[in-house]
Amino acid sequence: MDINFNKNEDHNKLLLSELKRKLAKVKLGGGKQRLDKQHALGKMSARERIDYLLDEGTSSIEIGAFVGEGMYEDHGGCPSGGVIVKIGYVKGKQCIVVANDATVKAGAWFPITAKKNLRAQEIAIENRLPIIYLVDSAGVYLPMQDEIFPDKEHFGRIFRNNAIMSSMGITQIAAVMGSCVAGGAYLPIMSDEALIVDKTGSIFLAGSYLVKAAIGEVIDNETLGGATTHCEISGVTDYKAKDDKDALETIKNLMDKIGDFDKAGYNRIAPLKPKDTEKDIYGILPKSRAEQYDMLEIIKRLVDNSDFEQYKEGYGKSILTGYARIDGWAVGIVANQRKVVKTKKGEMQFGGVIYSDSADKATRFIANCNQKKIPLVFLQDVTGFMVGSKSEHGGIIKDGAKMVNAVSNSVVPKFTIVIGNSYGAGNYAMCGKAYDPRLIVAWPSAELAVMSGNSAAKVLLQIETASLKKKGEKITPEKEEELYNKIKQRYDEQISPYYAASRLWTDAVIDPLDTRKWISMGIEAANHAPIEKPFNLGVIQV
Repeated sequence: MDINFNKNEDHNKLLLSELKRKLAKVKLGGGKQRLDKQHALGKMSARERIDYLLDEGTSSIEIGAFVGEGMYEDHGGCPSGGVIVKIGYVKGKQCIVVANDATVKAGAWFPITAKKNLRAQEIAIENRLPIIYLVDSAGVYLPMQDEIFPDKEHFGRIFRNNAIMSSMGITQIAAVMGSCVAGGAYLPIMSDEALIVDKTGSIFLAGSYLVKAAIGEVIDNETLGGATTHCEISGVTDYKAKDDKDALETIKNLMDKIGDFDKAGYNRIAPLKPKDTEKDIYGILPKSRAEQYDMLEIIKRLVDNSDFEQYKEGYGKSILTGYARIDGWAVGIVANQRKVVKTKKGEMQFGGVIYSDSADKATRFIANCNQKKIPLVFLQDVTGFMVGSKSEHGGIIKDGAKMVNAVSNSVVPKFTIVIGNSYGAGNYAMCGKAYDPRLIVAWPSAELAVMSGNSAAKVLLQIETASLKKKGEKITPEKEEELYNKIKQRYDEQISPYYAASRLWTDAVIDPLDTRKWISMGIEAANHAPIEKPFNLGVIQV
């Protein structure tokens, strides 16, 4: 091992420690006092409910753990968006579980909460996965109602999705384990089956105070919309549970009876661990996002038996394409090569930049994977497309457009791992969030932005100094440096993987060693949904 390997390893393990520290904080939700209050009411926390529900000893992945981080500070914050979302197994069946966290503003819905719930439903719809809702929410967070109530991607879209999923035959089970108020009351009742916990669960369009204010009726919440009312009088709910655990056991029994699903038929054999040591990733991945490294060495530590069959190995070398297996699943990998490479013509190509020949190669490979029904994995460390007169004259825009076209029209499931840089149009071509990857995750080393912090700061500095000079201000070298550092600090905060994760531009920030699990569970989920349309590139300039 050389000195650089050791420095890289130390740096990446520090990033991993930061990730673990942030996750530990997020898992406290609204804090220990509120968790204790939840327990005092005889209720489990949202995370405890999910842990109890999922099969013991099986894998699970969490969607959007960092959602809301750094947002809504003026409102007291919103850890994990006030809702926990996990993909896991109940009675051996893969499903997605959505649980309101009542320790965060009584489970009230912030704008990002709606976005996260819609993401969970999107995953269920795309993959035909059963979805389980564990409801414990005070409804819309009223101080921000204008940002959550009326638009297409707001609160009401959730009930629309309930109806769509029902028509698609996707199983939906809801357990009311706390408050379920106003518009939110429709969610459990639009599910296939609904449970309610006695004495702690309640469902009503308006609570007792509003009822008194609106029509003068004096009634308590339990009589108005408790478990006995809805299981014995209104018939709104289907099962009455004595406590949280009883409700969760009922859900397990319901899941246990669900029949098998039609499979997409993705190829899988017995899995093998990578031959090359997986932990070496920490030492291979450089500390600086500007440094070069061989992406092939990363791939060999992610794929079964470290076997990677390269497609067009000698052509378009700034992108690696090829076939492999991950946890037994056949995959096609499209990865940015991060070292300087030499073409057959003797020209040098910068690492992480997409050239015309690379885009052409990737387009052909993506088409092949669609033809052969092989899921695609994109490993992003990209600064963008090559610029300059030579590239423009060579048709870089046309070749880039072909690649974007192929990614857009791909019908096999796509999975995106942001390893390092994810800048500008490179993010698009390498299947960024806008291009519907089934799952998209980032390593702690990732950066997502229009351009690097250094480049952006220089551009913004020129604009800022020009503006100040117009106002008659003298810009000294010291003042210029101060401005540059201020701009770069602000921009660096925005390119952090946690900034992206807080806004659901990615589904998670993960330990690189968990990458295989995310891809494997993602393909298993995708296997629930047979491909329903042929691959067609549409009109494309050859």
